[in-house]
Amino acid sequence: MRDLNVLAPLTTLRIGGPARDIVEVTSVDDLVDSVHDLDEAGEPVLLLGGGSNVVVADEGFDGTVVLVRTQGLEADVDPCSGATLTVAAGEVWDDFVAHAVAEEWVGVETLSGIPGRVGATPIQNVGAYGQEVSQTIARVRTYDRVEQRVVTCAADDCGFGYRTSRFKQDPHRFVVLDVTFQLRLGSLAGPVRYAELARALGVEVGERVPLRDVREAVLALRAAKGMVLDPDDHDTWSAGSFFTNPVLSAEAAASLPAGAPRFAQPDGQVKTSAAWLIEHAGFGKGYGTTAARVSGKHTLALTNRGGATGYELLALAREIRDGVEDAFGVRLQNEPVLVGAEL
Repeated sequence: MRDLNVLAPLTTLRIGGPARDIVEVTSVDDLVDSVHDLDEAGEPVLLLGGGSNVVVADEGFDGTVVLVRTQGLEADVDPCSGATLTVAAGEVWDDFVAHAVAEEWVGVETLSGIPGRVGATPIQNVGAYGQEVSQTIARVRTYDRVEQRVVTCAADDCGFGYRTSRFKQDPHRFVVLDVTFQLRLGSLAGPVRYAELARALGVEVGERVPLRDVREAVLALRAAKGMVLDPDDHDTWSAGSFFTNPVLSAEAAASLPAGAPRFAQPDGQVKTSAAWLIEHAGFGKGYGTTAARVSGKHTLALTNRGGATGYELLALAREIRDGVEDAFGVRLQNEPVLVGAEL
């Protein structure tokens, strides 16, 4: 039986020291009551779902970890309005996506294979291959730890942006209880927006193909990058993409080398590729001198090759961040949440 005080087995990086206590909650009432009581007692709280977007320091967490394991999916399906789906925060995200594809509910199919739980998706505004959860979220029900009451946030009130939200910007205030999605009905996915995915499907950007084909293609693409969890593959012992793609002013983007990817944004800014910057700053696949290394499949993932410490992983992250800044004047931002550590 594992030591319940050690957090490493609860994270996809398999890194992290002890917590003072760990409690598991399986109902919304228990989740709200547990967080409320811990707050009243002045106890630091760490909410943990799938542990796929977190880096826990070797020193661990000096407080109580609440494991969110709530379950449930309520579906209201109408031929005209589509599928309105309220999903508990503790449900496994990819299980929900697989169910949506099987039921021919359209809108989350390119988000296949992303690890973690449903409750984390609005916090990060999870996205991949041309879709973001903000495009299909209708509302998010939360427990507001400041006002000590349950609050439902409509999509427009969630402050969604690129890999961010109101909940991420105020990380200690809201506990996501469930998420309501509004999906269309149909056997065909939405237009393929991402060139890499279009190539994998053998179609042109903008074409539509069956939902199942999109899911299978996305899973294959992610697996090739080490982004589908596999306990036997150390390239998947990661927190996914460690750095977000930088969004730059037009002037800053113009100063990048000619070969750097540039994606114009609606507000006039320009997104570029963190992976390209990392590789061209000299940090190729497999880079590293300790058990913490760049993935052998994708330079955006920092991995635990077995026995890596949080210190080693963060030292690697700092080296890459500083190297990219020295080379290109762009300071990368980490995507995972850092617990008890700083870059």
